[in-house]
Amino acid sequence: MKILFLANRVPYPPYRGDKLKIYNLARRLKDRHELHLLAFAQTKEDLGYKTELEKIFKEVNFIYLPKWQSALNCLAGAWDVRPLQVLYFQSGKLQNQLDSLLEQHKYDAVHVQHLRMSPYLAGRKDIPRILDLPDAFSLYWERRKMVKHGLLTRIFENIEQRRVLKYEKVLEQYNLSLVCSSEDLAYLEKTHNTGNLRLLPNGVDLETFAPCNHDYSHNKTILFTGNMDYAPNVDAVIYFTSEILPLIRSKQPDVQFIIAGQRPVPKVLALANAHIVVTGFIKDLAATYNSASVVVAPLRFGAGTQNKVLEAMAMGVPVVCSHIGFGGLGIKSGEGAIMQTDSEAFANSVSELLGSEKLRRQVGTEGMRVIRTRFDWDIIAKMLEGYFEEIGGGK
Repeated sequence: MKILFLANRVPYPPYRGDKLKIYNLARRLKDRHELHLLAFAQTKEDLGYKTELEKIFKEVNFIYLPKWQSALNCLAGAWDVRPLQVLYFQSGKLQNQLDSLLEQHKYDAVHVQHLRMSPYLAGRKDIPRILDLPDAFSLYWERRKMVKHGLLTRIFENIEQRRVLKYEKVLEQYNLSLVCSSEDLAYLEKTHNTGNLRLLPNGVDLETFAPCNHDYSHNKTILFTGNMDYAPNVDAVIYFTSEILPLIRSKQPDVQFIIAGQRPVPKVLALANAHIVVTGFIKDLAATYNSASVVVAPLRFGAGTQNKVLEAMAMGVPVVCSHIGFGGLGIKSGEGAIMQTDSEAFANSVSELLGSEKLRRQVGTEGMRVIRTRFDWDIIAKMLEGYFEEIGGGK
């Protein structure tokens, strides 16, 4: 099949989130299909990745959309009914380039990444199209409102949540709409009563995050990973350091908490002290996971599944996480990740893991089993391939 990927960001380097997903899926499909890419480049650095992506995609096209232009889009659309997330990625240049590519190539299917990119092909019923959502975006905003913020932030959250919820009706205009979590799938089916939803989980690159005989003897390092300018991650580490870590340190005073992730905002940098390390960008994240005794994911809002949880499980590192994203994994608490919903119980589970090499090994081993059988990108790429064949008539 000839397939176009329409992405809201350049999918390289594949370190986190939406970049990681497109890169890993395309890398596994390239030998069986002809792949093309059209994506927004938000920085001059992004433009330099074209050569690397041409190793996967036969044709790569970027539309430069600097962040200042996106900010103007949002300001100009202050009274628009569309979500700011959609207005942020509004571009006549991209629409023109897309129309030209569709006329030139006659694609068998188009993969549209994120609700943000959905307007560009919502009305093109002559082309087989898949809308791939990282999560149920309205669920994300609904949960975000449950965490206390200032007045102006709460007003913004209420407005954006209502806009997203209404705008998500666009799912019905695609042949298929995919979501990465069974929890998000159930929410969207109930909320919008649409029958074109399917599951496409997030995965783990087992070449990068390979089981490597994790050393379960060390018990003094707690790790959190993620983009540290992403609101749920920022909230999670502030919540953990203020309400959970002191409870853990009362039992294990020598424990060290490492916050590993690119672009840490000032509120995160301010957390650093004698027993909290803020690393910034980490190139070899697998080595950082392997140095951890326990990985934590105490998110209080968000949706979808958490890459930090999947990656740690893949490497056999035990995880303690909140309910955010856990329900969509389809596992029981203890099968790689222990789920807790309040700060005291969360702290107790971390302390129990730190106090028992046997328990760390047991939970970690179960995590490796789950990832190998259900969350390998090779398995997930085959699922996506089946969806393309379904909407494209099996070409």
